[in-house]
Amino acid sequence: MFAYPVDEEISLRLVTERDAEEIFQMIEASRTHLREWLGWLDHSTKVQDTLINIKNNLILFLSNEGLDTAIVYKGKIVGKIGFNKINKANKTAYVGYMLDESFQGKGIMTRAAKAITMIAFEEYGLNKVEIHVAKENTKSRNIPIRLGFKEEGTIRSAEWLYDHYVDHVVYGMLREEWE
Repeated sequence: MFAYPVDEEISLRLVTERDAEEIFQMIEASRTHLREWLGWLDHSTKVQDTLINIKNNLILFLSNEGLDTAIVYKGKIVGKIGFNKINKANKTAYVGYMLDESFQGKGIMTRAAKAITMIAFEEYGLNKVEIHVAKENTKSRNIPIRLGFKEEGTIRSAEWLYDHYVDHVVYGMLREEWE
């Protein structure tokens, strides 16, 4: 099983089927907050939906096309981070993340994003990591900025969120810039 210690408080580990209930409960606890930026929440309303998502992500992991990890903070799953997609031909990973609202402001996601970037370069041998963030989501945008990612541009009307489109700002980090 994939596991990666980040520091004395945080580790990342592969999400497996046994995590479905805990992850679903984490999502439920922050559903209103997460719904502002995650368009799939209305399609994930029961544990079975979370389980299906986990199984699909495990298939991507086994084919080396994705990585879905739980952010474990002091022994509790408080979020997720991973490669939503790996473009093997271009050696690029596209990172996505979410964090339980009650654990924000502790630097957890910044540390997890730093770790997932290191994993992309050191474990997967990739050349680039991209993070796409809704333009108005300043908390999420601050994460790649803190890590030194370059703002590469804006994709207009990149995502439909329930009743409106949002633009995405694209941040990128090249392996040579990280080292």
